[in-house]
Amino acid sequence: MTDAHVSPHQAPAPQRLLPDEIHRSVEPGTALLRMETTGSRQSLLDGAWWPRSRDVEREIPPLLTALTEHLGPVTRVGLDASAWNGIPPRLVVDGRVVHLDSFPVGDDTVLITRGDNDHFSLMVVPPDTPPEAARTAMARAVDAGNASRAAEILLAGPPRSAGPPAGAA
Repeated sequence: MTDAHVSPHQAPAPQRLLPDEIHRSVEPGTALLRMETTGSRQSLLDGAWWPRSRDVEREIPPLLTALTEHLGPVTRVGLDASAWNGIPPRLVVDGRVVHLDSFPVGDDTVLITRGDNDHFSLMVVPPDTPPEAARTAMARAVDAGNASRAAEILLAGPPRSAGPPAGAA
């Protein structure tokens, strides 16, 4: 039982937006995940996630179930201790023990470890973020050329149009 969405690898839209079917299906508070794999590990983020709440025991299992389908077994999850309510040391997800690490880092990310040294960094969109702002931030986070940190993406406004500024003659 999960409404986490993982879109297949596909050609990005020119404006780097999420696919139209996601725009129709996403309602405020829905958990979303989109990962874009690249040949290099140059960008800072590997994806984005929009949980419904700050409840670790409710939100992490569906995320890991979705990730496991595409990445294989996840062994550890690193969370910002100040951003979540009560982080247990481990969870059992789909019959597997997953260790949870918590640090007071305030970096708006969750770190996923597959195996011993394979790490994925996901930007965490705050649960109360308006849908359009969440989708825009998530699209920026999964851009293979992204060089911004999660906090910078979350603080940025909507993309600016290429046209003249409002009020220009």
